[in-house]
Amino acid sequence: MSPKTAQPEAAASAEKTDEQDVRQHDLSPLTENVTNGEAGNIDLLMDVSVPVVAQLGSAEMRIKDILQLLPGSIVELEKLAGEPVDLLVRGQLFAQGEVVVVDESFGVRITKIHEGKRQQAAEEEE
Repeated sequence: MSPKTAQPEAAASAEKTDEQDVRQHDLSPLTENVTNGEAGNIDLLMDVSVPVVAQLGSAEMRIKDILQLLPGSIVELEKLAGEPVDLLVRGQLFAQGEVVVVDESFGVRITKIHEGKRQQAAEEEE
C-alpha cells in the first residue's frame, strides 16, 4: 500500500465521524421526592469504604523550620493535651472523641457526633 492510497482512507474515516447522529435529549427536572423503590438504593452504598482520619492536632510552620526537623524533634500542636481529637470522613468533620489504646493499637472513643450541614441549617431556622 502506498502512502497516497492511505490518505484517502484516512479522509473517509474522518468523514464518518463527522456524520454521527447527534440529538439533544430533554431531561426531566431533578426532584427531592423519593419513592419507596428509590429509598432502597441506599443499601447499594453500605459496603463502600471511605477514608476516616483521626486528627490529633495541627501546626503551622515555616519551611525553614520544617527543613531543620530531625528524629527526636518535637512539633507543638495547636490542641491542648486532653482535648478531643477530630474524626474526619473524607476530609469533613464527623465526630470527636478521646484517644484510647485497644490491645496494641490506638483507637478513638467517640464522645460527640457532629450534625450535617442540612440538619444544622434546619435547626437554626426554627
